[in-house]
Amino acid sequence: MSHPHGVIDPELQEILHTILRPGQRFGHRQHINLAYLAVHRHGMPAAIEKICTWIQQIAAHDGVPHKYHNTVSRAWVELVAHHVAADSPCTGFERFARHNPALFDKQLLTRHYRATTLASDQARHGWAEPDLAPFPWSR
Repeated sequence: MSHPHGVIDPELQEILHTILRPGQRFGHRQHINLAYLAVHRHGMPAAIEKICTWIQQIAAHDGVPHKYHNTVSRAWVELVAHHVAADSPCTGFERFARHNPALFDKQLLTRHYRATTLASDQARHGWAEPDLAPFPWSR
């Protein structure tokens, strides 16, 4: 896997080999798994920058760079990090996944954001604060 603007991050490449089976596409579960690993390896807020860069690289590699959405990527990292902190000591992604099934509902962000907010250029390219309900850790 290479990036059009150079080589894909070696750490990302190593992680993808562990979370993707041959021929499997990168979907929501893999996004959560990647965020989980980034939070464990780099902590917050460094995991946000890692994930945003990595997701951009994956989208570019898959030929869909326009699908990258900064607020969505960051929000999922923050949600995962919140649950990782609450799940300490966590003994692996499969256990984490079983204990946090809400993270696998792709509609979870709609509890926090209006569709129009997420559709905005500001949200896509920058950061938009939740406008329906604050995240649990920011109350």
